[in-house]
Amino acid sequence: MKIFALVALLLATLLLSACGRTQDDDNGLTTVRLSEVMRSVFYAPQYVAIALGFFEDEGLEIDLITSDGANHVMTALLTGAADIGFSGPEAAIYVFNEGRADHAVVFAQVTKRDGSFLITHVT
Repeated sequence: MKIFALVALLLATLLLSACGRTQDDDNGLTTVRLSEVMRSVFYAPQYVAIALGFFEDEGLEIDLITSDGANHVMTALLTGAADIGFSGPEAAIYVFNEGRADHAVVFAQVTKRDGSFLITHVT
């Protein structure tokens, strides 16, 4: 599990550092606006990395936005309200099929398999 978290953190750092972003003059960090389709346990390594300041250690400030749907993630990307979006690839395909010149590009896969978790409450 530690290896997965480390790999996910490294991947996210590399991917996010390549995004269009702005320099925040107040704290010297580069702000990356990230729109996610929903809060998900699949993104747990990202949440941990944000909470523990790992992105800040790399000079990045993550502005995390939960957009409640792939269509809203795509809208945020196309309007410039977000630099990067986490959603399924279908939203990018729909926009591309409309013939728009400013379509999104799918460049990474965060989750590969259907997640199954065994959860219990220990008292």
